[in-house]
Amino acid sequence: MPKDLYENVCDEKLFEELFKKHSEELHNFIYYKYGEHINPKDKVQEAYIKLWENCKKVPFQKAKNFLYTVANNLTLNQLKHNKIKLKFQQIDHKDSTNENPQFILEEKEYLQKYQNALSNLTEPQRVAFLLNRIEGKKHKEIAEHLGISRKAVEKRIYGALEKLRKEIEGI
Repeated sequence: MPKDLYENVCDEKLFEELFKKHSEELHNFIYYKYGEHINPKDKVQEAYIKLWENCKKVPFQKAKNFLYTVANNLTLNQLKHNKIKLKFQQIDHKDSTNENPQFILEEKEYLQKYQNALSNLTEPQRVAFLLNRIEGKKHKEIAEHLGISRKAVEKRIYGALEKLRKEIEGI
């Protein structure tokens, strides 16, 4: 069996020869098979880039087959992607919510009342309350963190809750 003159296509002159010989033919193949909207020039370029990246793995005799396979696969992937995009565009995206404007307004007012009530708490009460309710820490963890007793933490949290109930109606 005769030994191949070229084992791979990493030589620049050989690669250039492959490009000159097959690029137009490959472009026409993609163009005729899938149309202009798929950008056959881009697919040809991408196929040659893949060939260059894998030049040591692709023997010279199989370079043409490699190019056609890669270009065809890239095109098929593009078509699949376009189908997914089209399907997504056809889905009815709702920008509205089921909440009525009155509920949204009341929610904003309540949040404002809550923020005001929180700012009226003493700092120790606010810290203990937020550590418990927002960060979800247990009384024992808060006591260790603040360096106070567990009973002091409980007193601060319950004092904060009383003040919040008085200042905010509907809790």
